[in-house]
Amino acid sequence: MSGAASDGDSQDLGTTKKLNLNTKLAYGAGDLGPAITANISIFFTLVFLTNVAGISAGLAGSILLIGKIWDAVNDPFVGVLTDKTKSRWGRRLPWIFYGAVPFGIFFFLLWLVPPGLNTGGLFWYYVAIGTISQVFYTVVNLPYTAMTPELTQDYDERTQLNSFRFAFSIGGSILSLILAKVVFENIANRQQQYVVLAAICGVIAVLSLYWCVWGVRDRILAFEAKRSQVEESESIPIPQQLKIAFSNQPFLFVIGVYLFSWLAVQITASIIPYYVVNCMQMQESDVPTVLICVQGTALLMLFVWSNLSQRVGKKAVYFMGMSLWIIAQVGLFFLQPNQITLMYIMTVMAGCGVSVAYLVPWSMIPDVIELDELQTGQRREGIFYGFMVLLQKFGLALGLFLVGMALEASGFREAIQGQTALPVQPESAILAIRLAIAPLPTICLIIGLFLTYFYPITREMHAEILLKLKEREEGVKE
Repeated sequence: MSGAASDGDSQDLGTTKKLNLNTKLAYGAGDLGPAITANISIFFTLVFLTNVAGISAGLAGSILLIGKIWDAVNDPFVGVLTDKTKSRWGRRLPWIFYGAVPFGIFFFLLWLVPPGLNTGGLFWYYVAIGTISQVFYTVVNLPYTAMTPELTQDYDERTQLNSFRFAFSIGGSILSLILAKVVFENIANRQQQYVVLAAICGVIAVLSLYWCVWGVRDRILAFEAKRSQVEESESIPIPQQLKIAFSNQPFLFVIGVYLFSWLAVQITASIIPYYVVNCMQMQESDVPTVLICVQGTALLMLFVWSNLSQRVGKKAVYFMGMSLWIIAQVGLFFLQPNQITLMYIMTVMAGCGVSVAYLVPWSMIPDVIELDELQTGQRREGIFYGFMVLLQKFGLALGLFLVGMALEASGFREAIQGQTALPVQPESAILAIRLAIAPLPTICLIIGLFLTYFYPITREMHAEILLKLKEREEGVKE
């Protein structure tokens, strides 16, 4: 990898020059692979474990909870390690470069059903492979997310950069669902469906990560060269870093907003396949179409919300999107099997809210990082982004576990391994699915709205933070 800066992003200008299109596209591509794999996992893991591997819903939820809790615990430590990494490629890029291939391999292994294993053997197989897979997800995804404030310091350009990121992210989600629909319609065997789908998605994930590394390297190396010229403060021990991070009041609001927004996303995403088949009485092959409707709307609205946020601010955009989403979630609870058109209208409204849940919290976190730098004299992107990813995974784990346990308690009937037809579900299971699609996510969204209202960093406050940081940097140079 070359350390020379390109014409569009000169080293002298560091992160003060506007990002060119190629850099934005390459950065966005870095979230394509993780989004494809995460999207397949979010929507289909619970269904795969209950309807293909033949594991009970409660046990399946426990498998996912164990893997995600372990994954969440290691996130802050990987974040700190990336902050301390020293190489000719900078702090973040080596992690992505070397972790990409193992990430793709272990994702693929998650979708195999090893022959000859009883329920206990399958349980420990998926716990072990899931744990290792999530470690490599952290290795590639956490350093990637921490690059945002290193690519630009402009308040509005960060929102634009996250628009590119989540355009690829949601686009990857849509691509994964299109692939799922094609595979499901052309391969009859359920187990083979998931093996083929996992293989295709794994290859795409690895290639997209290498595109990102190659495309942003000049801009990142320019930032690292500029950062190395500034004398760093004395290193702060990890326990003290954690204490400082959680004493940052705006950070607490951001992680609260993100946790509850993402918890709503995860609960809804994991229950939709059951809702479409059991409540709306549609076919399994219709599930990707419904999900594409949600993700497609989220993708289209991403740039609308990004532009609107420059006019009215991030808070107002969040309130608009969440309001639409809450109305949609409540509406889904009352829908009946003959109201398919109305269901699609509700999914479009939900997609508008999902788009905001992706965009706004991730656009807030770089501002928090710079406030922390002003207060401590150190840039610690890794630890802040580590806790953001931790909460994302905690939300996923908790959401899947709650759904799994609710289905188990309601008498949900899992499929027998190798069985062609799915079992008919009792009315108690249907009610549990409806409760999971509406009241639970709605409560989470309302809490997120409350926290967003009190988020303190405005555009004016951020400009003042950057001004003070610039004055400090100039003082150090003198």
